[in-house]
Amino acid sequence: MKLTLELVKKEIEISKIQGRFLQGTIFPGNKQGKRQFSALSLDESLTPTITNIISNQHWSKLKAHLQNTDPNTLLRQLLNSGADPELILRYFTWSQKEFKLSHSLELTFRILNSLAHTKKYSKIRSFLDKFVKYEKDYSVSAIFHAISMSGDSFCVNSILADMLVLAYVRNLKILRGFEAFKRAGDYGFKLSLISCNPLLSGLVKESENGDMEFVYREMIKRKIELNVISFNIVVNGLCKVGKLNRAGDVIEDMKVWGVSPNVITYNTLIDGYCKMGRIGKMYKADAILKEMVAKGICPNEVTYNILIDGFCKDENVSGAMRVFGEMQRQGLRPNVVTYNILINGLCSDGKVDEAVALRDQMVSSDLEPNVVTHNVLINGFCKNKTVNEAINLFNDMEKQGVDPNAMTYTTLIDAYCKDGRMEDAFALYNMMIDRGIFPEVSTCNCLIAGLCRKGDVKAARSLMNEMVSKKLSADVVTYNILIDSLCKKGESRKAVKLLDEMFEKGLNPSHVTYNTLMDGYCREGNLRAALIVRTRMERKGKQANVVTYNVLIKGFCLKRRLEDANGLLNEMLERGLVPNRTTYEIIKEEMMEKGFVPDIEGHVYNVSDTNVKRR
Repeated sequence: MKLTLELVKKEIEISKIQGRFLQGTIFPGNKQGKRQFSALSLDESLTPTITNIISNQHWSKLKAHLQNTDPNTLLRQLLNSGADPELILRYFTWSQKEFKLSHSLELTFRILNSLAHTKKYSKIRSFLDKFVKYEKDYSVSAIFHAISMSGDSFCVNSILADMLVLAYVRNLKILRGFEAFKRAGDYGFKLSLISCNPLLSGLVKESENGDMEFVYREMIKRKIELNVISFNIVVNGLCKVGKLNRAGDVIEDMKVWGVSPNVITYNTLIDGYCKMGRIGKMYKADAILKEMVAKGICPNEVTYNILIDGFCKDENVSGAMRVFGEMQRQGLRPNVVTYNILINGLCSDGKVDEAVALRDQMVSSDLEPNVVTHNVLINGFCKNKTVNEAINLFNDMEKQGVDPNAMTYTTLIDAYCKDGRMEDAFALYNMMIDRGIFPEVSTCNCLIAGLCRKGDVKAARSLMNEMVSKKLSADVVTYNILIDSLCKKGESRKAVKLLDEMFEKGLNPSHVTYNTLMDGYCREGNLRAALIVRTRMERKGKQANVVTYNVLIKGFCLKRRLEDANGLLNEMLERGLVPNRTTYEIIKEEMMEKGFVPDIEGHVYNVSDTNVKRR
C-alpha cells in the first residue's frame, strides 16, 4: 500500500516538472465552495471511448468518467492523443459551461493550433470572435506567448496571430488589435491583408492616424504586400487630417509597389483638397482631375459630385455649374445627390429662382426630389424671407409622397420665429409632435430664441425646462441664447447664474458664452465684473480672442478709460491676435474721433475709413 502511494506521488511530481499537471478549480452555483479534482489521468485505453462519448454528446456519461478526474487533465490527454480537434473543441466548450471552468491560455491555443493544422479556419474565427468579446484580463503579451508555445509551425502561429488581430477589429477593440499587430511583429509572425486592411480602416475611423501611419510603415517594412485598398485607406486617413502632401507621397509609394491608383484614390485626394479650406484649394482639386484623366482613369459621378460640392462650399456656384456641364458632356448622368448639392449652392448664393428651375430640370430628367431637395429649397425661401413660398413647398411634400423630417420643421419654425410669428411657430411645433416626429435640441433653440426676441425670457426658460420631458438636454447654444437675452435686458447678474448652472450640468461654455457676459457687464458699466468673467474663462483653458478684446476695449472706452483701452489693444497685438473690422471701428469711433491717438508699441496708427495702417 505504501509502495503504491509512493508511486502515485512520484508520478504527480514528474507531471509537475513536465508542466502537464494542472489542478482544476470549479465554482458551483451552490455555496459549498470549491470542489477539487484529482490530478490522475484516465486510463489511456479509454481515450477512444471518451472521444466516442464526446462525438455522440453523451455528456452525462462523460460526467461520470470525470467524477474523480480534473477536466483540464482530460483536455491535455485528448490533445496529446491526437484526437479530432473538432471533438476536443466540443469538449472544451462543454467543460467550460458545465463546470464554470476557465481553461488556461496554453490549452486554449493548443486547441486552436490543432484546428489550424486541419484547416478548420471557420471554427477558429468563430472561437476567437467569442474569445475577444468576452476575454478576461489577459494581456496581449500573454496571449502571444500562448500562441508561440502552442506549436512549432511558424505558418500556423502566423495564421492564429492574423485571425486574432482581425477578431479584435471586428469586435471594435481597435487599440487591442493595434497592440496585437505590434506584438505579432515582435514575434516575427507574418500577417496578411485580411487583418491589416480592416485594422488600418478601424484606426482611421477612430481618428488614430498616428497609429495608422505606424501600421502602414510596418506593413512595408515587414514586406506585407499592400493592395490598392490598403493604399486607399491610408490616403483617406491622411486626407481626413489635412496631410495632403503626405497623401500625395503615399500615391507615389503605390507606383513604386506596382499598384495603380484607381478612381477611389483620386476621389479621396480631390475630396481632401475640396475640404481643406485654403485659398486655391479648388485649383488644386481641378488639377488632380486633369491628372487623373491624363492617366486614363475615368472620373465617375462621385468625382464630379465632390468637385461640385467643393465649388459650392467655396461660394463659386459658377465654377460648380461649369463642372456640372462637363459631367454631362462626359456622358455621366447627374443623380439626386448632384442636383441637391447644386440646388443648395444656388440657394446659399441667394439664387432661389435658379434653384427652383434646376429642381424642375431634375424632375424632367426622371429623378424624384427627396426630403433633402425640399429641405434645401425651403431653407432657401426662408433665407430669402419668402416664408409663404416655403410653406407652399412644405404643403406640396405630402402630395408628392415625401415625408417631412425634423430638419424640415425646424427650418420653418426658425423662419416663423425670426419673422415674429410665434403662434405659427408653436402650431408647427405641435403638428410635428402629433405626427410622431421628435423635436431636436435645435428645434427648441429656435423657439427659445424667438421668445427671447419678444422679450419673454420667462416663457423661454419654461420651454427649456419642458425639454427634459421630451428627453432633450439643453446645450451650450440654448444657454447662450438665454444669457444673451438677459444681458441685453441689463440683467447680467442673472445671466451669470446660468453660467454656474452650465457647469453644474457638465456643459463647457464657449467663447460666445463668456464674451456675451463680458459685453453685458461692459454695457452696464461694470468693468470689474467683466474682467472677473474673463479670468474665469482663462482658468477654464479658454484664452481671450479678438472678440473678447473688442468687447473689453469698447467697454473701457465707454467709461472714458482710454489709456486702459490702449493697454488692452497692445496686449492683444502682443498675443499675436489680428485686429478685425470691428477693432478698427472701435479705434476710429471710440478713440480717434474723441481725440485720442492710440500708441501701439511706440508706433502711431492712422485710421482711414475702417482700416488701420501702421506708419
